[in-house]
Amino acid sequence: MSVLIDTVAWVRVEGGRILCARPRGKDVFYIPGGKREGAESDLETLLREIKEELTVLLAPHTAVHVGTYEAGAPDLPSGAVVRMSCYTADYEGTLAVSSEIEEMAWFSYADRPLVPPVDQLLFDDLRAAGKLN
Repeated sequence: MSVLIDTVAWVRVEGGRILCARPRGKDVFYIPGGKREGAESDLETLLREIKEELTVLLAPHTAVHVGTYEAGAPDLPSGAVVRMSCYTADYEGTLAVSSEIEEMAWFSYADRPLVPPVDQLLFDDLRAAGKLN
């Protein structure tokens, strides 16, 4: 039986680079976001996770779904798949790392090998759309 890891991610691209974050104790960068809690909607998950991770408030009325991606990963159990529902949204506040996040960085397409397989699919689409340098 396969395991589905259901996540929601915030896609923030500025100047041809995408915002990525590295959680404390990990050596991998991810698109900011996280796992749904209980019966949360995508939007509720997105707002909560981004506030927790990057200390900014997303504007719910500006959220737009830009794609959903699925991929396995070498560090996951066999048959496990990560599903990442991706949204853009405007934000209020100043981007800053929280207690959960050790580092944030703006990645270009050249940084693609530094993110997990499901994030790489998003990088490919953003590159194809001319949004990622």
